[in-house]
Amino acid sequence: MNKQSDLHEIESPSAAAHRGTIQQLNDALRGTGQGGRLVLTPGVRALGPERVAALVAAVAAFDAFTPENDPYGEHDFGAVEVNGDRYYWKIDYYGRQSSGHSFDPANAEVTLRVLTIMLIAEY
Repeated sequence: MNKQSDLHEIESPSAAAHRGTIQQLNDALRGTGQGGRLVLTPGVRALGPERVAALVAAVAAFDAFTPENDPYGEHDFGAVEVNGDRYYWKIDYYGRQSSGHSFDPANAEVTLRVLTIMLIAEY
């Protein structure tokens, strides 16, 4: 068995709903740019506006989640290919009122989502 199928077999309905909310919030940020911040690493910014636009569009369209690349079902990490080059993206959860990670990533009121798009070498 893999982590995701094991997780889904033993989690309670409330845990599944919590994970589903995180997934929806992450999909909304990635797909629309709403609900958080977008950070482009220096290497990505250096690609130029046309390449960056294509990369952001590829991240927004990403839906190839599998148990291997999304073991916790949160849709918080992925890899995309643009013009033959691969890039990573990830979403982190920060507390709006603190400098640390959010204590409840399913709660948009207390969580600031940050979507970072990077060169693989910058990971």
